[in-house]
Amino acid sequence: MPLEVFGDGTRNGDWAGVRLAVEGHRIVESDADGLERPVAGLTLLEAACVTGNPLAVEALASALGQVFTAEPRQGRIAVAMSGGVDSAVALKRAGRDAVGVTLRLWQDPAGPTAERACCSPAAVAAARATCHAVGLPHVTLDLREEFRAEVVTPFISSYRAGETPNPCTRCNGAFRFDALLEFAARAGAEKLWTGHYARIVERDGKRLIARGRDPAKDQSYMLAGVSPDLLDRVEFPLGEQTKEETRAEALAAGLAAARRPESQEACFLAGDDYRSFLGRQGLEPEAGDIVDEEGAKLGRHDGYWRFTPGQRRGVGVSSSRPLYVLRTDSATNAVVVGPHDALAASCVEARGALYVPVSRADVKLRYRSEAVAANISVANDGFMLDLEQAAYGVAPGQVAALYDGDAVVGAGVVTQVS
Repeated sequence: MPLEVFGDGTRNGDWAGVRLAVEGHRIVESDADGLERPVAGLTLLEAACVTGNPLAVEALASALGQVFTAEPRQGRIAVAMSGGVDSAVALKRAGRDAVGVTLRLWQDPAGPTAERACCSPAAVAAARATCHAVGLPHVTLDLREEFRAEVVTPFISSYRAGETPNPCTRCNGAFRFDALLEFAARAGAEKLWTGHYARIVERDGKRLIARGRDPAKDQSYMLAGVSPDLLDRVEFPLGEQTKEETRAEALAAGLAAARRPESQEACFLAGDDYRSFLGRQGLEPEAGDIVDEEGAKLGRHDGYWRFTPGQRRGVGVSSSRPLYVLRTDSATNAVVVGPHDALAASCVEARGALYVPVSRADVKLRYRSEAVAANISVANDGFMLDLEQAAYGVAPGQVAALYDGDAVVGAGVVTQVS
């Protein structure tokens, strides 16, 4: 009995719908107007190449994403497509048996630049157009609700608890790769390629994430949470080159994405300040005390979650010396401030895993921070870091990525700082 699926597309008040009846890997019946050719009789892989009216193609993509499968084929590569130049170059390199896949993720509709996000409808359409321009299939996976539950809601909860989360590491480190690798298996692909600027190296019999060659674009920190168990099926074809080389390659190939601007971080914020976003998501302004380390009241604030350790601007307290946010207390709605020296941390505890046995490593505690050497000991459900020099502005919720040379040998979420 055929499986029936329905997909639709909408933009600026216009609408299109597509109904498909599918048996195995093939469409046996369809009700789809506005496409360049009928899709009944095509395999799902062939149908994913069909173009036509943009709304009709969007509706077809919506339907295909729910049921897409393909016969396994040696050499096939699933390429994660963002609509930008990096994934466009990765697709070009993957060859004629590549299949593009884009995740449509939830974003705040009230954000000021929703269309620039890497998961927006416009980005999905751009990724699809990149594939179709060279006759390759493209599949959209609508994971808006799953993303909201697994990434956005924990982000909100973490701020509510007085932490400073990094949603991009949570997304890239677990959610995104789990979804993409599951798709690659359904698509009959041997490998998953992404446009990340990182490399994979082998250490003690394991494949590990490693720094990309371009230090200005290195994304190994954002990928630190990816389990080594997944890396046998993953490649980063851009890891050995710079962003400038990627753009030059795209321009030489005449790719439409060659001059496309960078997508923003924390895409679900859609260009907004995280404080405004959190306010819309239920973290209500609530007046509380700004205090020094001894508990003396220095001023008032309108919500502890609006502050993060290391912050200097916007503290709102007059003082003869610069004051920094040292920590926030969700239980008392207090913000503790003090001099820069008081931000120094020498011991960090994290919940996570060591990928290979190490007793010493360099640790990055923020995406843009310099790594510092640390002695490591296993503790509870993670590890303890005894830093050889003080780190400043470290906060619970941030990610600790451990490096041995260029290789990421462990990662975890900071739980305690002292």
